[in-house]
Amino acid sequence: MIRSTVLATPAGPLSLLAHGDELVAGGFTADPMEMFVRLSPDLRALRLIPEKDLGKLSEAVQAYFDGELDALDAVPAVQPGSERRRRLLAALRAVPAGTTVSYAELAEAAGMPRTAARAAGGACAQNLIAPIVPCHRVLPSTGGFGGYYYGTPVKEWLLTHERSR
Repeated sequence: MIRSTVLATPAGPLSLLAHGDELVAGGFTADPMEMFVRLSPDLRALRLIPEKDLGKLSEAVQAYFDGELDALDAVPAVQPGSERRRRLLAALRAVPAGTTVSYAELAEAAGMPRTAARAAGGACAQNLIAPIVPCHRVLPSTGGFGGYYYGTPVKEWLLTHERSR
């Protein structure tokens, strides 16, 4: 089964989906089904069960919003994808709270040449576990905030929250 909960956060409602003790999805929506339909077919074959909270997973996310920015670092999270995508997502998780990187820097951190910046952007666009896998910390080298699946205001809020600590 896939367990789900919705947390009220200052950035908006955050749906979390877990399989066992690992997060498999997270996103700024009040409807966990929006995240569920983005899961891999094998996970979508399981039942989605709403719960009041997800224990330690919910606690870590709440701690992050309460100002303990490194609380998300130890949250177990798993996503499907190629070896290349997994390397990009691992590099993304290594970007410290309060800092940002460009897509090219993310690609370099993943051991890919600068020409892989487009792949880094694709990995961020397909990220299923926000803000635990912090794609909000990637900014375009041309300036501005760039895109964000959950909207630029949420991305701006997360970056401001992290920089203020």
